[in-house]
This record gives sequence, structure tokens and C-alpha cells, in this order.
Amino acid sequence: MPSTPESLTAAALAILEKLVSFNSVSALSNLPLIDYIEGYLTTRGIPSARIPSPDGNKANLLARIGPEAVGGIILSGHTDVVPVEGQPWVTDPFTLTRKGDTLFGRGTADMKSFIAVCLALIPELKAAATQKPFWLAFSYDEEVGCLGAPLLLKHIVANIPKPAYAIIGEPTLMQVVTAHKGVISFETTVTGLEWHSSQPQLGVNAVQIACELVHLLTTMATEQATSGLRDERFSPPHTTVHTGIIHGGTARNIIPRECVFQWEIRPLPGDNYQRLLDRFHTRTAELQSAMRQVHPAASITSRPMSTMAGVTLPASAQPSCHTVMRCAHTNAEHAVSFGTEAGVFNDHGVPAIICGPGDIQQAHKPNEFIELSQIQSCVEFMLRLTSDTGIANT
Repeated sequence: MPSTPESLTAAALAILEKLVSFNSVSALSNLPLIDYIEGYLTTRGIPSARIPSPDGNKANLLARIGPEAVGGIILSGHTDVVPVEGQPWVTDPFTLTRKGDTLFGRGTADMKSFIAVCLALIPELKAAATQKPFWLAFSYDEEVGCLGAPLLLKHIVANIPKPAYAIIGEPTLMQVVTAHKGVISFETTVTGLEWHSSQPQLGVNAVQIACELVHLLTTMATEQATSGLRDERFSPPHTTVHTGIIHGGTARNIIPRECVFQWEIRPLPGDNYQRLLDRFHTRTAELQSAMRQVHPAASITSRPMSTMAGVTLPASAQPSCHTVMRCAHTNAEHAVSFGTEAGVFNDHGVPAIICGPGDIQQAHKPNEFIELSQIQSCVEFMLRLTSDTGIANT
């Protein structure tokens, strides 16, 4: 009996239930989840290859559906999710919980639902891939800076015929996204000198110095919002600067020796964010010089955490974009402020279009959820993609 959108949606929900059950928070190994997907593919005659992390504790997975030919489409998603600790979840985050037409669980929106739909539609993908292949590309550590995707793309460039383009299934409410901001993040450590708080002039207060730098970041954030480059496609329509974590000190009456904070810049595509980094590092050098007048071993160091390129779809990829838009039943291209692995694909010569089920507004939050209608829409999109006449020309 031929599959129907309803039966495929039910199959995707069953797979999603399994995927959510794997605690694939970035701090942990994703290998149990990769084992499951690999086994699922093997039983359906789909060859796949692991591309492991340097320590072997995680892996990307690349699978081919159809002939090993130039062209075709990569369907890509990341397997890791963000932590749940400290969040007031009402349900078990690693148990798919359905309430009416709403499905709760970590990764439901970001982005295991897309992976589930891809796996559920393997028979349809196989039937369509007679001339050109579909590739399934599932990565690790996207949430901590797209650490797995560069190894995945290096493998793709070196080992498979060149694909036409990639669809990144991040949650866009099934809208077609062709541009997003970049992400550049750092961890800054201020090391001062502990002393009794009754004599602050003899110590070097790492917390206060860190706060000066955070204040600078806040000032730059305000300047970007009020007078920086603007692109009204984005919300907010300017480059942003943000401090997300800060901790330091041991007791109220001790001059703190160390303070660590993590911060990021999310630049608009084409915005020269280097000027912001230069300003931060200039102030860092000034403060460090003053610190060393009291304690020669004092220091301020900034460790890069991630560099995620901003994305603008190349003009040469517009025919592919038109195919995706047609399958998504839309005439509009959109831009988003969150980052994806699309920039890694673009940098390796594989144009990337972002389109997937779920709402980014639900991602990274407690009680993350996806609406059933989004999974249904993704199934219908994939069915149109497999039957669209434009596939033959990829």
C-alpha cells in the first residue's frame, strides 16, 4: 500500500520519540544516537560513513541514497541539543510527550524533528533518487560552535561527487531562509591578585576589571543598535553584542583573583565586526597594563570559542532556491538572526538553504515543543521535493 502523508507523519513521530530519548546534549557523546540512525539506515539498505571527532567520542554521519553521481541534494541536521539543567521543565525533557497536537521534548524544534522526517521518508527518497542522489548529513556539536560540520564538509569535498546544494533543516516554520547572521564568541579570563578587602589598593580585583570590559561590550551593543549598519530583513536589524555568562570571586571580603565571562558578536552579513574586536582588545591591553603596575603576573586572556560565518546565498544558487521555494509553497526568501551550519557548507562550495519544521522561539527553552502541523508540513515539503521536476536537473 502506498504511503500517505498521514502514515509518513506517524512514522516520523515514532522515530522522533526515539531520537528525543537520546540525551545528546553537546557535553555528552552522540554515539548512541548515531548507532541508532546507522542501524536504521543499514536495515533499509542505505550505506553510511562515520566521520569521527578527533577524540573519537562523537561522530558525524553521512549516508547516500541513490547513485554516487554529481549533483543531488544534501539533507542536513545536527544531532546535539542544548542542556536542560536549571530549567523548569514540566515534562521529562528526554521523553517525547504529546499534549493534543503539541509535542514536548528537548530537540523537538531544534532539530530532531527534521531528522525524523528525513528517516521516515527513506522509501520515497530512494524511489526519487534514480539519476541523482540524496545525501543525509548529520553532524555533532553544532550548538557549541559548529565544531563537527567542518570535518563533515572536509569529508564531503574529498570523497563524494559534488552535490548541487544542501537543505539545512533548522526550525524556520518551513519558511525558506537564505541569509543569517554570523556568531563569533569568546571566553575572557581576568586574573588579578587576591587580598583582604579592607586594603583593595594592594590587590587586583578581577571582578571589577571584568565588569569594565562587560560595560564596554554593553556600550558597543547600544551603539550597534542606535547607529550601526542596518538590514531590515533581520530581527533585530543590526549587529548584536551580548554577554551570556560571568562568574568570579570566592567571598565578599576577599579581593577576587579571577573572573571569567563569555560573550559573543552576531554580525550582519558583510558587517566588519573586526573593528569591535579591535576596540575590545585595545581596552584589554590598557587594563592589563594598569593591573601589572600592582601585580606583574596579572593578565587578561580571551579564548575564541566559535566562529560561525554569516550566510548570504550565492546568486549562482538561485535556481536551487527556486526549487526549494516551490516545494515549500512560498515566493518569499527570509533572513534570520540565529546561526546555522549553512555557512560551513557555503565555505566549502556547497550552497545551503535553510528550511525546517518548528519555531526557533521554542528552541533552547524549558518545555521545548513543536506543533504537529509543522511535522506534517515538513512531510508534505519532502514529498514535493522528491517528485519535483527540478530534482532531475540538480
